Amino acid sequence: MTSQRFERSGIHLDQSELLCPKGCGFYGNRAWRGLCSKCWREENQKDRQTQIQEDQALAERLQKEEEEAYASIHQKVQPQPTALGKLEERKPKEKSSKVNSVTKLFSTSTKTPPKKDHISVDSSPSSSGSRHVAVDTDRATREFIDFLKPLRPGREIFKQCRAFTESMVYKRELGVEELSECVQDFYQKLSEYLHTQFKGSSDHVESVMDEVEKYMMSRLYEGVFCPESTDDEDKDLAIQKRIRALHWVTIEMLCVPVDEEIPEVSDSVVKAITDVIEMDSKRVPKHKLACITRCSKHIFNAIQATKREPASADDFLPTLIYIVLKANPPRLQSNIQYVTRFCNPSRIMTGEDGYYFTNLCCAVAFIEKLDGQSLNMSSEDFELHMSGQASSPARPQASGGSSASAAALQQVQSGLDLLTGLGVRQDRVMKEARRLESDLIDWSEGVEHKVQGALERFPPDAQGPPSDVPAAAAAPSAIDADNVENDLLPPPLQTTAVRRSC
Repeated sequence: MTSQRFERSGIHLDQSELLCPKGCGFYGNRAWRGLCSKCWREENQKDRQTQIQEDQALAERLQKEEEEAYASIHQKVQPQPTALGKLEERKPKEKSSKVNSVTKLFSTSTKTPPKKDHISVDSSPSSSGSRHVAVDTDRATREFIDFLKPLRPGREIFKQCRAFTESMVYKRELGVEELSECVQDFYQKLSEYLHTQFKGSSDHVESVMDEVEKYMMSRLYEGVFCPESTDDEDKDLAIQKRIRALHWVTIEMLCVPVDEEIPEVSDSVVKAITDVIEMDSKRVPKHKLACITRCSKHIFNAIQATKREPASADDFLPTLIYIVLKANPPRLQSNIQYVTRFCNPSRIMTGEDGYYFTNLCCAVAFIEKLDGQSLNMSSEDFELHMSGQASSPARPQASGGSSASAAALQQVQSGLDLLTGLGVRQDRVMKEARRLESDLIDWSEGVEHKVQGALERFPPDAQGPPSDVPAAAAAPSAIDADNVENDLLPPPLQTTAVRRSC
């Protein structure tokens, strides 16, 4: 029943479609025309070789035309050796310079990196966030060194990796595809070297390659992730806009076998969404793949908790599409391209990481091409929903569940209203608190000003009373002393003093 629902909704995917069409048995990738990393490199090298031959033929033709043009000019100016003697001396140099420049333009010679003394200032991290990047890089370097210490070829491995990452600084003028080609070539050569060192231990080689990728990409991440020379950022914005426009797609339209009213299922869905969003915060391709794998396992748990039986591949893909639609992960296309370009190829060609990553690429491709037929609706209704002119369709509820869902929604709404009211009250309290703080500061400054003025008028170390005060009145007196003069006392105290003297 479930398989029929998927076929009706147009989300059914044969597992053979995930494999490379060359029949090598590895998982393919949409960015490589469905080919795996190995076959794509072979095809790409053939195309590059053909392009190189065409460029060389063009260079030879341009060189021949320039020589002919130079020969004709030389013949015209030859009768005037005296007037143009110096010009003629410069002609061979100019000719050789121009020919060499054309030849270099189409040649395949490798560039030699400049000396370390001429490293550009751009090779250092930018001022914003540089401390955080430096900490991550230093930690990755220390972990890589600690991992290599017990290994016999550890010193040589670290030497090669450090030299390669430093050489990448001088290749920033290359495009990201050329940089990817350099990294993949290094992976391949180092893997072949490790296989000669660890004979018969493929698992050991893979563990070393994982650490090599972690060390290298931690250092190269800032320069190769979503570079300005590509349209990755435009693709990110396009897929985000597309997913936002599909906010009305329901779980029933995709025939997703998941019941979010079950607490265990709802918890797994939330964890899957969290993991696919967390992918953007990782710097190493392996760690990004780990987020996709955890997300996929939570999806399988949600399906199994709903159906009370093991989930199938036909159940997985529609649910993954639903998770991506709900999560709308940041920089989704950039992350996919980054993993495709710079991940250890064996990891995305085989194993569960490769399987789940291939399914994520298929899910993104499905979202980009989603139409009314895929959702079992007419093209007119689909366009109305995409333009926002149609109201979002109500989700059908199971019998006896509509009242409970309505009560839950009402409770959620009341909670949101309460939070809104609390937010308004908090803003008002904070505003009054700031006003009170300002008043207290003003009052404190006013009191301090008055005290300072009083001290300036009546300094505490002044000698003698003011000139306008009588000496007798200024002299201190104790009313309990026996020599108190009665005339100097206030009227109520005069009688008391007389009585006491008596």
